[in-house]
Amino acid sequence: QVQLVESGGGLVEAGGSLRLSCVASGDIVNINAMAWYRQAPGKQRELVARITDGQGTNYADSVKGRFTISRDNAKNTVYLQMNSLKPEDTAVYYCNANRFYLVWYNYWGQGTQVTVSS
Repeated sequence: QVQLVESGGGLVEAGGSLRLSCVASGDIVNINAMAWYRQAPGKQRELVARITDGQGTNYADSVKGRFTISRDNAKNTVYLQMNSLKPEDTAVYYCNANRFYLVWYNYWGQGTQVTVSS
């Protein structure tokens, strides 16, 4: 079992910045990739950024150049630095982790609200 706890969401003005954190606990030894997703009201959940054990990253086109995902394996923590925020970034942001133990498992955090005002 893996537990993911997000923090760092809140209300910011357009052009501002936020830094989200996600701490993993439990059976973390076999965690591979971690990622951030987001879901706005009435929309599908979408991948925002993903990072592998080897620190390789990929981003949604809508956030490239503005968001940065990073990972501290010693602290079992993944971060999402969000700069130049836009109202369209408003959503609930979810931490995701994959773990292999005989088969692959997928885990989700509880989500943290990000609201960007204009």
